[in-house]
Amino acid sequence: MSIKNVLVAYTGHDTSMSALRHAIKIADHHDGWLTAVLGYGQPPMERRMAAYLPRDMLVSLREFDRKQIDNARATFQATVAEHGRADKASFVDLDIEHGAPLADFARTFDLVVMGMHRPGSTDAHMAASPDLMALHSGRPVLVVPADFDAPGLAENMLLAWDGKRAAARAVGDAMPLLRERGRVTVLTIGSKPAPGTDQLIANLRHHDVDARHVHQARKGSVGRTILQTADSEGAKAIVMGAFEHSKFSQDLWGGVTTDVMRDAHVPVFLSH
Repeated sequence: MSIKNVLVAYTGHDTSMSALRHAIKIADHHDGWLTAVLGYGQPPMERRMAAYLPRDMLVSLREFDRKQIDNARATFQATVAEHGRADKASFVDLDIEHGAPLADFARTFDLVVMGMHRPGSTDAHMAASPDLMALHSGRPVLVVPADFDAPGLAENMLLAWDGKRAAARAVGDAMPLLRERGRVTVLTIGSKPAPGTDQLIANLRHHDVDARHVHQARKGSVGRTILQTADSEGAKAIVMGAFEHSKFSQDLWGGVTTDVMRDAHVPVFLSH
């Protein structure tokens, strides 16, 4: 996969600024095109109480949303111009209430970059959820923490490997990034290494990836073990499969994908 068409889910708020800055670095590195998308639906108050609200209040809600979208567009355009990308970037505001869902829109892009979703925020109807994007778009998703900033792209990556389908998909999707990184640490967790670990290391080395294997006994949650190992190995990004179990069970009980996305201090590359 060649990364020539990068999509960043962008709202104009602080939580998506780190994602935008990182997406610009990726587009610059690969000499690609950058598209920002702001998908929006009905504001929560309008969705719940439209039948009871006076028309002037509904108009005010929609005007407020339009101002937010216009401000996000202006901030995006100013940011890409500052980085010399005004002629290699575009902004799309997507009415997901009456058009295609955001995940459908994302399916034609090489990589989706986004920040963490803020549940319960007043602009939640304008914020995309990385877990749902990874689950429904069929595209790899790079989740960038809100406070993350780095002078360049990751030189040292951690690859979480459990031998399952989603992890295999993540390896394939991330290969353009893995091939050019300085070092990749393959992490397995449990009583013994996951099936296919030796072959994975061999295959990565066939791609000229400087790969090494680290095995950890599980202590506490798998997500916590991944994060602790990323810290100890000095990894600047994490690559992993997303939602090997159902999204419903993840929401109900929590899970590796949710834990890592929520608590990571470095970007997390997800594939499903």
